[in-house]
Amino acid sequence: MHMQLIRDIAQDHGIKAGKMNKLNLVREIQRVEGNTACFATAVTGECDQLECLWREDCFAAAKKLSN
Repeated sequence: MHMQLIRDIAQDHGIKAGKMNKLNLVREIQRVEGNTACFATAVTGECDQLECLWREDCFAAAKKLSN
């Protein structure tokens, strides 16, 4: 997902994105929504959150972080 769309989602939730990077911004959105702030933590490639909006980006970000 492109950063501008993530910023738009954050703004809809009243979050000021400022200079937050993608990882921190998505985690803040997850917290505000009442979800676990787990973005990019699925380093094993496994996650039980099948309906998560961030799922595809999450796996890619987790893979980058684990390298």
